[in-house]
Amino acid sequence: MVDQPTGAAAPRRFLFLDASARTDGNSVRLARLAAESSLPPGAEQHWLRLEDHPLPPFRDLRHTGDGRYPEPVGHERALLDATLAATDLVFVAPVYWYSLPTSAKLYLDHWSAWLRLPGVDFRARMGGRTLWGVTALAATEEDKAEPLVGTLRLTAEYMAMRWGGALIGSGNRPGEVLDDERAVIAAKSFFAG
Repeated sequence: MVDQPTGAAAPRRFLFLDASARTDGNSVRLARLAAESSLPPGAEQHWLRLEDHPLPPFRDLRHTGDGRYPEPVGHERALLDATLAATDLVFVAPVYWYSLPTSAKLYLDHWSAWLRLPGVDFRARMGGRTLWGVTALAATEEDKAEPLVGTLRLTAEYMAMRWGGALIGSGNRPGEVLDDERAVIAAKSFFAG
């Protein structure tokens, strides 16, 4: 597994986790605008579409047998390694039924297993990294995104990660989020702040 380097000169590595059920949807377009406009100089970016890395259903094994989780393989291993390699995790997740899309929630469910894998030290290694959210919703009232934003913010808090904030845009049909002037302006400085 790759861990983040130490030292002031280490480049930041942004992992963009696309959780949309639509290819190149509004959340992705808003996140790409933010990445193009405001990533710190020298920052690396890696984009993963969660739909292309399907995870099995999560099984809670904490109180079953010896409570051990199997070593991750396949897509789960790839996601764990990518997560640990990132200094910044960006959930690119449209609001679905007021919350995270299924693929993003399932990915977070697997964190419960990763917390318990011997030798991984997942929580300690994630501490101090930054968690961000970029979302689009059909409604114009940003408070409709609060369950999604709250989930990410509380996840960051639990994992001792920094909360970078949420970039929220409004748009229903593909590309409409780029007509949301407030979101476009916010995107241009989102990661710089």
